[in-house]
Amino acid sequence: MNAEIIAIGSELLTPYRLDTNSLYLTDELNKLGIRVIHKAVVGDSRNEMRSSFRHALDRADLIIASGGLGPTDDDLTRETVADLLGRKLSLNEEILRGIQERFRRFARTMPEINARQAMVPQGAVVLPNPRGTAPGLWIEPEGHIVILLPGPPAELKGLFESEVRARLARHGSSERLYTRDLRITGLPESEVEQRVRPLYEMYPDTETTILASPTGIQLHPRVWSRDAAQAEKLLEEIVSRMALALGEHLYSTKGESLEEVVARELLENRATIAVAESCTGGMLAERLTNIPGSSTYFLGGVVCYSNDLKTSLVNVPPDLIESKGAVSSEVALALADGIRKFTGATLGIGVTGIAGPGGGTPEKPVGLVHIGISDERGPRERAFRFPGDRERIRTQATQTALDTVRRHFLFPAHGRA
Repeated sequence: MNAEIIAIGSELLTPYRLDTNSLYLTDELNKLGIRVIHKAVVGDSRNEMRSSFRHALDRADLIIASGGLGPTDDDLTRETVADLLGRKLSLNEEILRGIQERFRRFARTMPEINARQAMVPQGAVVLPNPRGTAPGLWIEPEGHIVILLPGPPAELKGLFESEVRARLARHGSSERLYTRDLRITGLPESEVEQRVRPLYEMYPDTETTILASPTGIQLHPRVWSRDAAQAEKLLEEIVSRMALALGEHLYSTKGESLEEVVARELLENRATIAVAESCTGGMLAERLTNIPGSSTYFLGGVVCYSNDLKTSLVNVPPDLIESKGAVSSEVALALADGIRKFTGATLGIGVTGIAGPGGGTPEKPVGLVHIGISDERGPRERAFRFPGDRERIRTQATQTALDTVRRHFLFPAHGRA
């Protein structure tokens, strides 16, 4: 069985609202052995919705739509689908009573327009929605299944879990999707692709998706199979070969974030960490403390934007700032060593740079970031040039700082930064 997902709502065609329902539905359908072959986002236009559903019926066995089941005039999914399928709508008294009761529980009177949500296409199975007023609908036109779900994610997920998953499981196949999530940092997307591309021909039954973001590259090798053991063996083999090709840049084969990997290293090595940040403005500390139990290894951090605070809080010599500048390898070293000594942490991290958009010079351009790390052997430092806008530069700086910690444990004898 293959499927198409249609997300309905004009707000999804603006920059202010993201369609997350289709991501959830894709994952759930794949688990049931149902392949998603197409997705569409369509506004609250009867003609556009009709066109989307008509084309979906031409290419997919299963169509799942989210949104457009509310009570207002722009909620047209129910009516549009019923008209397309040639099915009359009729008022379902049981649904209407349920909606009225829901309003009574909140001491409110049901507006008349909510009665629209009790209109059901002929032959449809009603899917109760305990989290909202709009029930889902299951319709089986000839050779197809059409499922209409409410748009609010909490309602959609709850309804899918309670009413849809078990029904669809009876229609799915024994084929399932098996996948891995590899995380890479320190390499551009093109080089990652170049390193692993030879494996695509070696494993023609495996599809691999590559995704790029400011925090690095993700590789998703995946295979559809009816044999779980064979699929897992195939994935383990290709992941092992990818790991060889990617080397030290691969930090997880299980979809972990870099802060999760760093947290594990700190815990396993019984190490603690403290940070002194300038251009990243606390973002590094925030990422380190995103992990539950981070108080075990994270002692604290200082955001020292001003030169005075670099001196008073982390003991960076003022004459060093004066002679070398706040954005310099020397100050990064002093920040890392100063915060380590001040807190008594095993590791100190210092970050200073120019995130932009202004403040750059030919000698010290926007995107220049110095990252220092200090342990009992003293501080080390590296300079980096990050492209992009202010947010992207700051994100890449924190990712590289975390990777600096990971590499500290990966190459302990060398004390690499």
